[in-house]
Amino acid sequence: MADRSVNGPHGANSGASDRHFALVLHDIAPETWPDYQGFVEAVDRLAERYGPIPITWLVVPDFHGRGECRESRTLRRVLDDRLARGDELTLHGYYHRDDAPTPRTPRDYYMRRIYTWEGEFYSLDAQRAGTLLDRGIAQFDACGWPHGGFVAPAWLMSPGTRQALAERPFRYTSNPQHLYRLPSFTPIEAPSIVWSARSAWRRGMSRVVSNLQYRRAREAPLMRLALHPVDMRHRSSHDYWLQLVERLLQSGRQPVTKQAWLARHAPDLIDGDRGAA
Repeated sequence: MADRSVNGPHGANSGASDRHFALVLHDIAPETWPDYQGFVEAVDRLAERYGPIPITWLVVPDFHGRGECRESRTLRRVLDDRLARGDELTLHGYYHRDDAPTPRTPRDYYMRRIYTWEGEFYSLDAQRAGTLLDRGIAQFDACGWPHGGFVAPAWLMSPGTRQALAERPFRYTSNPQHLYRLPSFTPIEAPSIVWSARSAWRRGMSRVVSNLQYRRAREAPLMRLALHPVDMRHRSSHDYWLQLVERLLQSGRQPVTKQAWLARHAPDLIDGDRGAA
């Protein structure tokens, strides 16, 4: 383990101190918080040894239409506390389910029924996407939460969604390989590692794929760890993520929220993009 008194709070390899990682928890909602609770407590225990480990929480205002975040005193208390610790809350869709009309093309059928059933913003026009974004902003406002970023479920966005995002006060969005400064959609390299943990064979394949993703992302200035509630329900995926967090800390990568990283490493883009809005 790293000796904080000798090597600083986040590991022994000072040569990696200019590289960062973002721990990102997807699909945050009243019903998914119990999945994450034990993992977050374990990360907080790591923070006692390595220093603060800020987390980016991707919050779904009304997950699958089963209850609004603002009505959950438990989740609001948790997220208020995490904000006070320096964490980040990001709007992550609204319902996180695809309610659009039945797909009409083979490509759309694959993307909306095989790749995912939750691509809420994949096929929306600008008006419908804007309505959902505005409702999400209103719910964050009702909770007193800032809303700097927006991440579409499954990272899928229609042209209409992109148009609606550019017209609203979000600072960034993302896909699996990049962050995008808004409203210009300026891309910034930030590769993700992600698992598909719904079945045993998927978890086995995810371990192989995630190792490849890690090797490809080793030199990236920002590496994102994209966790999902289902990952927390299986020992193999739960332990993989916790061990990876500690491995990155020991390697000298610095933990950071996405918005904080952008503010530090792309300030000219922040000012320039918003000034052009």
